[in-house]
Amino acid sequence: MNLNDYITLGRSGLKVSPLCLGTMTFGTEWGWGNDEAASKAIFDHYLDAGGNFFDTADGYTNGRSEEWLGKFIRERKVRDRAVLATKFTFNAESGNPNTGGNGRKNIYRALEGSLQRLGTDYVDLYWMHAWDMVTPVEEVVATFDDLIREGKIRYAGFSDVPAWYAARAQTIAEKEGKHPLIALQLEYSLIERTIEREHVPAAQELGFGICPWSPLAGGFLAGKYRRENTSVEGRLSITKGSGNPVFDKFTERNWKVLDALLEVAKEAGRSPAEVALNWALNSPGITSLIIGATKIDQLKSNLSSLNVALTDAQRQKLNEAGKLENAHPYMFFGEPFQGMIHGGVPVRRWRG
Repeated sequence: MNLNDYITLGRSGLKVSPLCLGTMTFGTEWGWGNDEAASKAIFDHYLDAGGNFFDTADGYTNGRSEEWLGKFIRERKVRDRAVLATKFTFNAESGNPNTGGNGRKNIYRALEGSLQRLGTDYVDLYWMHAWDMVTPVEEVVATFDDLIREGKIRYAGFSDVPAWYAARAQTIAEKEGKHPLIALQLEYSLIERTIEREHVPAAQELGFGICPWSPLAGGFLAGKYRRENTSVEGRLSITKGSGNPVFDKFTERNWKVLDALLEVAKEAGRSPAEVALNWALNSPGITSLIIGATKIDQLKSNLSSLNVALTDAQRQKLNEAGKLENAHPYMFFGEPFQGMIHGGVPVRRWRG
């Protein structure tokens, strides 16, 4: 597989690379990341390798990510080739609730700001960054539909929402003849597999492509951290103790998953990062992984994950290492309960 082995994103005609370049590392405002020259080098390498899918957000490195990404796209004259995605939700002005969240007022405000920083008159994919828990889903769906009709966005998707919320939004869009959403952006990796319970089945049923963020768990699955040394240079060591649960990866369960990954990587003769990315990319429901890098060598390694060949036994070892607990009510969706429901006869659902 190569970066230019494009795949449609969800139930749409938008074609994207199997690896998406995340640009949270474009800028040094957060204490980690790259300067403009290093960011441009990473952008150029990804583009020259055949990649076409770029992900940013209005708040990444205080807007610097959008500014540089838009500039790089213009300099290379690849706006029609690039699938440009950005996000809104997080607040831009402390004390003002209407400069954050998912209400119509903020969506329009945020998009206009993103378009100015990106230097373009439309984005290909506009993500709602997170559920704000207050805005009616009908308002979000209607606003997305209006923006598509106005030509300011081409497609819309959800990041970090409950599965029921995504399902309700898609059902409303279908019933009211509005443009459907096409994708979900959610955390997914060998150590974070919660979406397998609800989001993956919902995506497969309702036409969402899943674009996982942090498929290397913030660098944890790259193999550079060890139980006895978590202070090596990297994002997790910088953010340790920040109070952000996204960066809380140093747990005993996760160390055990990493042990299994290191074993498989050694057997396969590949780096832990390559194996971890390949495992995620070939998991059910996954369309395009969002990868990030601060060095060209990291990016090259990430791209090499497309050509990793794991045996069934190796993949099963990884599946078992981080599998979810058999919790209620999900235990009823496997054996022995399904056998009890269907009289001991195997039954498969027709999917067309």
